[in-house]
Amino acid sequence: MKRALGIDHGEARIGLAISDELGMLAHPLETIKLKEVRDSIGRIVQIVERDKIEVIVLGLPRNMDGSYGPASEKVRAYAEKLRARLPTCTIKLWDERLTSVAAQRLLHENGRNVKQSRGVIDQVAAHLILQGWLDSQAMLLE
Repeated sequence: MKRALGIDHGEARIGLAISDELGMLAHPLETIKLKEVRDSIGRIVQIVERDKIEVIVLGLPRNMDGSYGPASEKVRAYAEKLRARLPTCTIKLWDERLTSVAAQRLLHENGRNVKQSRGVIDQVAAHLILQGWLDSQAMLLE
């Protein structure tokens, strides 16, 4: 299985998650704070090269009715920038509806409040995006 990187792209932060070598489990990796990191794509390129990532799964925001809004256009533009910098990597867009809500609920269930969760919520959302995609790939193999 190809190693994959999950991305939850937000206005202030980008959450990253990585798959294991078997392509079965996603693990939170890191949060890129856009105020602190000038070239977020450069950081992602470093990770892709370091961990031999072949697939990037980028969360695509959708409205609850399935339509696309302004946030989805920003993510599509970011996907194009990733494709330009990582031409050998497959870039997949994955429906991310409710992943941030689910991430917040997961963290709350594990005893973390909103303030304690701020630094990792984007990683957990990226984890949920990537795990959803990994699970869909496993179902294709059955």
